[in-house]
Amino acid sequence: MMDMVAFLSRTIFYCMLLLFSCVCTKAEWNTKDYMKREHCLIKPYQGAGMTIPYWDFIGSTMVTNNYVRLTPDDQSKRGLLWNSVPCSVRNWELQVHFKVHGKGKDLYGDGLAIWYAKDRMIPGDVFGNQDFFQGLAVILDTYSNHNGPHNHQHPYVSAMVNNGSLHYDHDRDGTHTQLAGCEAKFRNVAHDTHIAIRYENDVLTVSLSPADVSVVQDKKKQDFVSTDVENKAAWKECLSVKGVRLPTGYYFGVTAATGDLSDTHDIMSIKLYELDMPENVSLLSLHEPMYSPFSIIVQRNLFPRA
Repeated sequence: MMDMVAFLSRTIFYCMLLLFSCVCTKAEWNTKDYMKREHCLIKPYQGAGMTIPYWDFIGSTMVTNNYVRLTPDDQSKRGLLWNSVPCSVRNWELQVHFKVHGKGKDLYGDGLAIWYAKDRMIPGDVFGNQDFFQGLAVILDTYSNHNGPHNHQHPYVSAMVNNGSLHYDHDRDGTHTQLAGCEAKFRNVAHDTHIAIRYENDVLTVSLSPADVSVVQDKKKQDFVSTDVENKAAWKECLSVKGVRLPTGYYFGVTAATGDLSDTHDIMSIKLYELDMPENVSLLSLHEPMYSPFSIIVQRNLFPRA
């Protein structure tokens, strides 16, 4: 009788252990995002010698133990840092931990840009990268060149989608080709600054944490939102645009530049997460035409699905 009780106890124990193991496995696979190591830049950066696994850099870029410096606080510098692996993920979120600082109090520049582009490692005049690019640019502009009707305060964060035919106009601060943007005080702050670029189901969302963010929407609506989440562990949405069509197979990169003015542009980390697609979104719906402020890109199918 005692042997039977012991046998049943062991059987129940192993059944419970097996059930617990299955539940844990299911929970692990149901996680909502996955870090893609081949697209990440995390300390310690260096591999053998002065190389960084999965990343290439040129120009004034310098790798240290604590950060990758795209430009020092000197004039006429240009630094490029590009991932060497094309992105095959359809829905993703890119988080960049960065720092912009310098000795200038009133005049400084020019800024940095985060890229998801077809071509990589091509120096140019758009914050260190080539003009007439193909893909997405999220621009963190620290110097105001424009005093016309579309001017705004700086630093300024904006997004631009290009099929290779559009010129980024520095004299207008890119306002005539941007999807949307916001004012964000991220320069010379005492706390860490992060930006998250989320691309999910053809919706592009850019958020900052922490920052004093002023979201400037359609001026015709006179709808302005200013929220201070300074030095708090919270994300503040800068912009959100529907109908943005980006193909897979492009590359992530970060570039920065200085001109007559200067600033230090540092990158501490870059992390890419693959996002699970919601169950209520079908693959077919991703191909349906959508309206966006940049609908010419959609209507002319300038970014065909890969």
